[in-house]
Amino acid sequence: MAGPTGRGGSLGAALNDLLRSQVTPRHRLSSYTAKHWHAQLSHLTTTHRGYQALEDAGLHVTTTTLINWLSDPEYNIRRSYIDIIHTAYENAAVVPAVAIPDHVKRGQYEISGVVKTGDDERERGNRRAAPLRIDGSRGDWAEIEELWLAGELTDDEFEDHFIDDIIVADIGEGTDGWEFPGASYSVELR
Repeated sequence: MAGPTGRGGSLGAALNDLLRSQVTPRHRLSSYTAKHWHAQLSHLTTTHRGYQALEDAGLHVTTTTLINWLSDPEYNIRRSYIDIIHTAYENAAVVPAVAIPDHVKRGQYEISGVVKTGDDERERGNRRAAPLRIDGSRGDWAEIEELWLAGELTDDEFEDHFIDDIIVADIGEGTDGWEFPGASYSVELR
């Protein structure tokens, strides 16, 4: 039975596609588009998440003050409060990534596409050659997960760390390192 599969124009793109199908990445909520402090404050005060963001950003005012601000968009408030509201709004707009689940870190990976080590370059995962099989449980996922949680796991970073921290940990350096110079990859998680 086939497992979830990621596809992309590079190994890193296929890995990111696979990971995003398994767990929610860090992302910005599309509903957070207000520019003016009053609209931002109005939006923040409609949810518990928004109130928490205001508190975390350091806004400590009375309910009466908050009501006064919300009742008049032209209310004159200090610049420092506007900065706090803006910071809270930006923080509330970002949804943190969910940690990479154990089944992903312990999974068996089948990589199809062009694989090169030293002078040996061949298409894997077709009728003539089995996919490159990697045991993810032997690798060190710490740097991959750190980048993922920060929202900074680019395709190139993922590919580099997957090679160095997962592939090499499982099957070694190869003849002269591992390269994935193809233009199309699929990665199946089993």
